[in-house]
Amino acid sequence: MLPSTTTTSVVVVTIILFITTASARPFNKIYAFGDSYTDTGNTASGGGPNAFTYVSNLPYGTTFFHHPTNRYSDGRLVIDFVTESLSLPFLPPYRNLKADTPNGVNYAVAGSTAIPYSFFVKNNLTLDIQSQSLQTQLAWFNKNLEGQKCKSVKLTPNECKKVFDGALVWVGEIGANDYAYITGSSIQSKTIQELSIQSVNGFLEALLDKGAKYMVVEGLPPTGCLTLSMSLAPESDRDDMGCVGSLNKQSYDHNTILQTKIRDLRQKYPETVIIYADYWNAYSSVIKNAPKLGFKEIFKVCCGTSGEPYNFDVLATCGSQSSSACQNPSQYVNWDGVHLTEAMYKVVANLFLKGEFTHPPLASVLSSVQYSG
Repeated sequence: MLPSTTTTSVVVVTIILFITTASARPFNKIYAFGDSYTDTGNTASGGGPNAFTYVSNLPYGTTFFHHPTNRYSDGRLVIDFVTESLSLPFLPPYRNLKADTPNGVNYAVAGSTAIPYSFFVKNNLTLDIQSQSLQTQLAWFNKNLEGQKCKSVKLTPNECKKVFDGALVWVGEIGANDYAYITGSSIQSKTIQELSIQSVNGFLEALLDKGAKYMVVEGLPPTGCLTLSMSLAPESDRDDMGCVGSLNKQSYDHNTILQTKIRDLRQKYPETVIIYADYWNAYSSVIKNAPKLGFKEIFKVCCGTSGEPYNFDVLATCGSQSSSACQNPSQYVNWDGVHLTEAMYKVVANLFLKGEFTHPPLASVLSSVQYSG
């Protein structure tokens, strides 16, 4: 018996709705920037942060990829969980010239600074530090844009529209290395605060001027909770989380000023959506609720050199011949002393994606934006 006209109409409408729902998504590509917390492979061994030069060696990458990918973790990073949540493939690093890039590119570089490298050269602070900065990443991005005939949104609006249509710009945490690189020097942290935030602000404006419409900007995490910080600071310098209080305040103050700059940018670019991802408080909430989230070790590293209290030796870091990894990284917050475990990155990513620590809430933006190109 043939179906009635009404039944046929219902089936057709149902199929159309299914196809529309299946193909529509908030974004179809991501452009990512930042340092080692976001880098998916732009830095190989020997070229990353000082003392963390074995990223191309096992056990990096063992948890999810089962081999090193030049990510500074045992597995995925926050940006990886974000791409997965949007049903997109992992972002290829810019330096992978053979990669397919229709769904975006990752420009983040481990060890990268917000302040231009020339500042550190001028102050004789170039020993074992990464020469890449946000300015380098912007130059790489501009090179890609020029290949797509997009030099300026004012000159080539159609080409630039194609570049940014359906695009999410993700600016991972940046600036922590700037503070770390002046350790032991006469340069004041206040100087780094001013210069790094000025640099980040200029970087964000450059992207907005080119046509970026949706942007997420991460603040700094509480750097005083990292194992390296804990191992170097005196035990008298602790806050209510048990972390290095002076460094946590430094990161917090940095973020406070950064948020002010973001508010100014929202007023200057009213047609854009700029989301602040509060890494500091997201991380802090994990520390305060660690047992409920399955974390048994807050400060001790999973991958390092055996020894109390932190299983950490800056001269024998993860991936070196004398190091070893724990059997249960999902119970650790810290992976190698500066970088985090996949488990920690996953929790932070979920806190961002659910909108609990993003302003305005990322979840509401994702539900309101719909790209179906």
